[in-house]
Amino acid sequence: MVWGTSSGAGKSLLATALCRWAAQRGIDVAPFKAQNMSNNARVVPGLAQHDETYAKIGAAQYFQAIAARVTPSVDMNPVLLKPERDTASQVVLHGQVAPHLAKLPWRERSVHLAEAARESFVRLSAQHELLVMEGAGSPAEINLAAHDYVNLGAARWARAAGEFSALLVADIDRGGAFAHLFGTWTLLADDLKPTLVGFVLNKFRGDAQLLAPGAQQMQALSGVPVVGVLPMQQDHGLPEEDGVFDDRPTGHPQKGRLRVAIVAYPRISNIDEFQPLRQVPGLQVGWVRQPSELAAADWIILPGSKQVSGDLQWLRERGLDVAIARHAAAGRKILGVCGGLQMLGQSLDDPAGVDGAVGSMPGLGLLPLSTRYELPKRVLQVQARFATLAAPWQSLGGVQAHAYEIRTGVTRLQDSAVDCAACTVALRDHRGDAIGWQCGPVLGVYAHGLFEEASVVRALFGVRTRTLDASLDRLADFVDRHMQRHVLERMLRP
Repeated sequence: MVWGTSSGAGKSLLATALCRWAAQRGIDVAPFKAQNMSNNARVVPGLAQHDETYAKIGAAQYFQAIAARVTPSVDMNPVLLKPERDTASQVVLHGQVAPHLAKLPWRERSVHLAEAARESFVRLSAQHELLVMEGAGSPAEINLAAHDYVNLGAARWARAAGEFSALLVADIDRGGAFAHLFGTWTLLADDLKPTLVGFVLNKFRGDAQLLAPGAQQMQALSGVPVVGVLPMQQDHGLPEEDGVFDDRPTGHPQKGRLRVAIVAYPRISNIDEFQPLRQVPGLQVGWVRQPSELAAADWIILPGSKQVSGDLQWLRERGLDVAIARHAAAGRKILGVCGGLQMLGQSLDDPAGVDGAVGSMPGLGLLPLSTRYELPKRVLQVQARFATLAAPWQSLGGVQAHAYEIRTGVTRLQDSAVDCAACTVALRDHRGDAIGWQCGPVLGVYAHGLFEEASVVRALFGVRTRTLDASLDRLADFVDRHMQRHVLERMLRP
């Protein structure tokens, strides 16, 4: 198990690396995280006992499964919490939304979630030689310990089932890492202290010799050695862990560099799908929140949203709608993905409050589309193919891509909603359904994950980027170099 001293310490990335390290050595390994909290979700096959064909899990466990070279499944992340407000989250249980559980008090709800998570753990552990388990937040939240099935409960299930060991990782770049490690170890439940085999210092910059004698003192105080010091990585090629919002710009403004601005509204979702853009040479990628930040952009991307109507109102309050319209009028590219596509249309109609607010509102009016929100939610994997497209999107014509959809809106093309002779269906899925439309420089698609397809990146930018598989191999080699080999062998070889 990989525990962390806090959220963002590096649990997800380390667990992903350990999955690939074990898979490289022929070990039948799978990831498991009892509960994840993230608005970054991926589509996987649903459980056999459910009628639904597809289900949702956290993106981190999806990529960990790819690292382990196994098919991603619901059991790898049985509970997914998708934040909706500061004090509320949508509850996704075994891949399906469970609104009745979201209404329960936290402690009462946790009992039900823990039972479902343990069912998944039992199934998954029976199918594989090794599980690489990821904790959530910190295992030392003593106020929550009685109901912490994600860190403490899952560790006890694993210990009861067989051999179990754990690592504790801290983000040394934040400062105070030794205090974080020692404090977490001190507050860790006594029955689990013996299972902790090593501390890992993550995101280290500088000369590792300067850490002495800290590691030796930590072992003297706790009996736990520092078994790895992982240097800061800026180019691991994977989405940021658990939906941590990484708003650092990539590249530098300079002549000839293509500038891509991704609008970061408050309820943004599935931001991990844009991570591959950060690896494209010659591309400057930034997250924007103000109209002035769009002035120099060559592209604008409107990403997915957890509440489209609320984020569209946010755009208008800041004048971003005017800046986006000005960008389109100048013939510069705009791409809307899922909720972003819906915003680009003429109208949003929500009679039952499915999106969060009952009523209708006008869209940005840049695509001749109308969207009506209704259940059930559309969750599925798709094989998509672009039609022959007009400029400036013509390079995508005929390109095929594996993608996924997670949405409630039903969108239809209007006959004469805008004066645009170039309006056309731009993208269809394997069943022939329209899931994308183009009107001049404006393109809207329902397909998530397009930038993870090498064919799409090559068509748009004329470059080949490192494949996901190559990034995962590099990550495994990275931990192999910077962690004690005998610890990896002892923990990961069944």
